[in-house]
Amino acid sequence: MHFETTAIHAGSEPDELTGSIAPPLHLSTTFERDESGETPRGYSYVRDGNPTQSRLETALAAIDSGAAALAFASGMAAGSALLGSLTAGSHVVLPDDSYYGMRVIANDFFPRWNLAATFVAMEDLDAVRAAMTASTKLIWCESPSNPLMTIVDIAALATLSHDHGALLGVDGTFATPALQRPLELGADVVLHSTTKYLGGHSDVQGGSLAFARRDDLYEASLHARHITGGVASPFNSWLVLRGIRTLAPRMRVHCANANAVATMLATHPRVEAVHFPGLASHPGHDIAKRQMSDFGGMLSFRVRGGRAEALAVTAKTKVIRRATSLGGVESLIEHRASSEGPASRMPQNLLRMSVGLEHPDDLVADLQQALG
Repeated sequence: MHFETTAIHAGSEPDELTGSIAPPLHLSTTFERDESGETPRGYSYVRDGNPTQSRLETALAAIDSGAAALAFASGMAAGSALLGSLTAGSHVVLPDDSYYGMRVIANDFFPRWNLAATFVAMEDLDAVRAAMTASTKLIWCESPSNPLMTIVDIAALATLSHDHGALLGVDGTFATPALQRPLELGADVVLHSTTKYLGGHSDVQGGSLAFARRDDLYEASLHARHITGGVASPFNSWLVLRGIRTLAPRMRVHCANANAVATMLATHPRVEAVHFPGLASHPGHDIAKRQMSDFGGMLSFRVRGGRAEALAVTAKTKVIRRATSLGGVESLIEHRASSEGPASRMPQNLLRMSVGLEHPDDLVADLQQALG
């Protein structure tokens, strides 16, 4: 079955009670037990699970070609549950340009959890191999990465990980399952911040993990979610499930618009560099072309000059909004170092852009006038 069909129908079967085509929303926090104290309908308390979340998890597993999936309150809750389920003494290899929240977890929480981390240039397989130790249990990567749009060879990393007896986890938020399915490339688990493209409208927060197998890693992550409480609310689950149903057509427009914007920026005299895997000049272009069906709606670029020059560009945009986050229908631009805070390692002249669903000519014109 094609992805578009799966995304619309997985988890969205007509309601058995009413026949409604739109999935029902179950807001109850608790469920009736029978006379013997059992839960014959399979639900007891919202932190354990609820019918709307179950529908979402069915869809999440299907669109990522997984055996099972878990929904969370946020992408960070999903990542924390996964990392927190590793055995004490484990070593994790992470990308040197990873999402800043993952760096904070590694720096602030790994010591408390008795975990160790090494950051490497994940696109360099020799560097990854050299970083691995006898205690390495997980390689974690992003492709494309946030915000430098680095591309890594997921299939090669999977082989490297498994040859070492380690797992491969992939943050696939930027690509979405519409463009790239890491589990099909050999990864063991894939994370999404469903706040972004899967929700798709800047009105819901959530996260997910999809697993290649319903195994000990799944069970440990499920236990971590249940006990620490990072569970998705029923309403947020319903909103993400609704967003998934339109993911495929939205991504086609995001990709086309991002390509138009990146192509213009690549020739603009005030732009020092453009980070977008759809450009043939991108160092990861060939790998992205092989493992993605399109190049996504995210890009970043460096304005000639420094912090002041970059911020001046964001101050002049009229159609493109100045805001953090990504994956909504509206285009957003941000000075990434400001968003990440004083500990940011991002270049001061770097702007990250989430290219929305507006007409591409309007986006190009807005950036041209802002750049001057």
